[in-house]
Amino acid sequence: MKRLLKRLVRAVPLSLAVFATGLLMSGQLAAGHIALALLLALTIPHVVQRLERESAHIGSLRPLPRLAAVMLHDILRSNINVARLVLRPRGTLRPGWVWIPLDLTNIHGITALASLITLTPGTVSAELSDDRRYLLVHVLDMRDPETEIAEIKARYEAPLREIFP
Repeated sequence: MKRLLKRLVRAVPLSLAVFATGLLMSGQLAAGHIALALLLALTIPHVVQRLERESAHIGSLRPLPRLAAVMLHDILRSNINVARLVLRPRGTLRPGWVWIPLDLTNIHGITALASLITLTPGTVSAELSDDRRYLLVHVLDMRDPETEIAEIKARYEAPLREIFP
């Protein structure tokens, strides 16, 4: 009974969000729409809990402001660099693929890293190895693979390791 109550309490915020979203998406407060939103709000959290393999363990949030500043700087700088690359004469791009060895083990941290890489113009996260130890990244203008790996690990992965231990 205690376990069931704990699962129900954990599902309350998600249930409320699903219920509110269902009502907002329907645009009406008819009985059928309310019933459907309620049915979804009671069902979806339990389905999602069964799919969840790992919970997010948050460590220190101290690196978060610095990481946000680094990301903002990198996005602005990369936008300018990509614009320059596009305007340069053809044949001067050096696209390439690089496997980034990961020290992150938390899947939520790995997901955040892949998202940060993809948010930066000129780079795209493409694949995670089955053992979660390598992330395949496409770089629009590859200078040196080792430099790319070192920058990603220092600028993004290191702070994320503190956030997601």
